[in-house]
Amino acid sequence: MNDTGPAPRRKHLMDPSAPPEAPDPADLARLHRVQRIVISVLVLTTILHLSFGLVLAADHVAEDRLDAQVVLIALGTASMVLGVAAALAILRRPVLSPWLTLGLLPGLAGWWWVFLR
Repeated sequence: MNDTGPAPRRKHLMDPSAPPEAPDPADLARLHRVQRIVISVLVLTTILHLSFGLVLAADHVAEDRLDAQVVLIALGTASMVLGVAAALAILRRPVLSPWLTLGLLPGLAGWWWVFLR
């Protein structure tokens, strides 16, 4: 056997004698900001689907159950307002802001869809 010394270290493995550089704090801050934006969009779209699902459920309730229709529309509206508040909190923005009025859209759409259409 021909012994020429240690085998060369492969490039894709970590070299213990040369540890990786520490990440730049500015890069980490940008990464965290993008992560907060992505998670807030996911929260908002999930709650949006829930609230419009409740509004559509109000449309499928029997006509003589006005109380159930109103409660389902109110639940859809409340969940959307809380979803907007959660997205604002994730983004570290003031929770009490004019953006909360977006949460009223499922209620207005539901009221029109169920009662005025």
